[in-house]
Amino acid sequence: MEENQPQSPDEELSPEVLKRALKAFKKRLKLTALDEDSRLGRGAFSAGGQGICAIQPPNQYPPEVWAELCRQGKLRNSGHGLYELPKTR
Repeated sequence: MEENQPQSPDEELSPEVLKRALKAFKKRLKLTALDEDSRLGRGAFSAGGQGICAIQPPNQYPPEVWAELCRQGKLRNSGHGLYELPKTR
């Protein structure tokens, strides 16, 4: 079996792949928010902005993975290639 063989769509979007992709998204979102919060020029007591709420997903996973996570309600498409976690009530 060759490593360069294309995977079938069912195999590519397995629950394990979706779980790893969501975990990678959450980690990138957290690191991006921490980086934004630690910027110089932002005072600790200033009102500041709302912070980071949507990011471009990791490119290690194909767009189909992010579309499937949106369909499942685990992510929300913000447009222009950006995704965010759904708002909890």
